[in-house]
Parts: sequence; structure tokens; C-alpha cells
Amino acid sequence: MNPEPGDKSIQVTRNDVTRALQAVGVSPGDTVLFHIALSSMGSVVGGADTVIDGFLDAVGPTGTVAVPTLCRYEPEEQPLAFERWDPKTTPAYIGRVPETFRCRPQAIRSNHATHSVAAIGARAVELTANHGASGARPSPWGDAAFAKASPWERLREWNAAYGFVGVTFRVCTMVHYVESRLVERALERAAPDRRTALADELKGWMKEGIWPAISSEGREGIEQILAKEGIVRYGTLGSATLRCARARPMVERWLAIVESEPDRWLSEEFVRWRDRGTVGL
Repeated sequence: MNPEPGDKSIQVTRNDVTRALQAVGVSPGDTVLFHIALSSMGSVVGGADTVIDGFLDAVGPTGTVAVPTLCRYEPEEQPLAFERWDPKTTPAYIGRVPETFRCRPQAIRSNHATHSVAAIGARAVELTANHGASGARPSPWGDAAFAKASPWERLREWNAAYGFVGVTFRVCTMVHYVESRLVERALERAAPDRRTALADELKGWMKEGIWPAISSEGREGIEQILAKEGIVRYGTLGSATLRCARARPMVERWLAIVESEPDRWLSEEFVRWRDRGTVGL
């Protein structure tokens, strides 16, 4: 019988973390990004630092560990978000482990007010450098968040290990990269004389507008498909389920699945918007 998530009778050590990651395919030299619910693992000896050290041990001195260090702003704060943002001091809102990770002296954080990534390891500087400096893509958080020069693009390019500890694809930040790519591809396929008008209808900085909006249920549905195809691997870490997928096949298959059945996965408004760009071609 599998333990219940968060079973405090189960202790988790640094070595347990490393072994669990190795069991789902994380190797020395890898780059790995992870989402985590610390409480799902049971009783973690040493808390958040134990988890971080276990990940670092799994990739070794030639590898790199990263976490999303996302920031959230209230509606009235949004216009000032980039002015108030400081990559060295602005806290991440998504849990104890990312915030503990961000505060480590070795951690390097990318420069984006909402969708930054912090990294430690051999490729940390390269992963986090020049967030949004080139290759802009539309998104509700500005055109730099998931740009070609961004950690999210590099994670896909490098085929990083993308992990989930005690959480599902429901919290997968990469979904927003996928959505940004869907919009980019739709604009590329649209008639040239329609692109500007279509782009003007897109959702801007957390404002009203059109966006693919893959639902939480849809994200978990994609996880199930990817798992059947062997892209998602499962293990256990303490009392938590450990999920791990390689970023490149995860993203490319996600795009293909959604584009093959847009009415199933995407908002009706977005599908109509996309079709307006190509009707009559």
C-alpha cells in the first residue's frame, strides 16, 4: 500500500532525495528544474535545504539545479511591478523550497518581474542570463517572460529534466511557455495583412484579451497522455509522488497534441481568433 502524501511517519534524508531522482533518470551533469510541495514528502530531515542539497548531489558539480521563483502582484500594483522588482530581494511566492533556494549565496536569478528562474550549478549563469533580451513572444506578463532569450526556452533547448514533487502538471509553469508558443505560431501562420490586428487583440499585462488558457484539468489531461507515451516517468520521494519529464519532448508533444485538437484543449475565444487569421488562405 502506498503511503498517504504528507505521512509524517516517513522520514526523508538528503540521500533519499538523490536516489529518488536517479530512479527517474536524473544524472550527473543534468540541468533540472522542479516544482515541489514540501509537506507532501513526509518528515524531511533538515527541511528545504535537505531537498536542495539532494538535488545538487543528483546532478553533481557539472550539473545545474533550478527552480521557478515566480512573483505575484495585485491588480493595482501591476503597472509598478517592474519598478519594484529586484532580483536580489523580491521574494518568490510559490513555497518554502524556492524561496530558500533563491536566498542561497550561490543562487543566480533571472531578471523578470513575474517569471524569473533561480539556478545553482555549472550552467546557472548561462541559464538565467539576459532574460527577455531578444526573441520576444506574446504573453500576459509581457513579451520578455517566455522569449527566445529566457530560461524557459533554454530548458527546452537543453532537454532539461523537469520535475514535480508531490504536485501534478496542474502547477507546471512551462504551460505558459507552451501557450506563448501557440500564439506565436498562430501569428506566423496568419495572413501577413492580418497579423497586426490579431496581435492587438491578445491579452496584455494581466488585462482583458484573448489567450489560449489551457485549464488546470487540461494540464493534467496532457500529463496522462505524455505518461502513456513514456515521456513522464513516475517514482516516489518519501510519501510524495515524483514525476519527471524531459523538457524538449514534453513541450513539443504538448504543442502537437493541443494543435491537433484545439477545441478540446483551448478556449473557444482563442480558437475563433486563430481561425480568423487563416480563413480564406
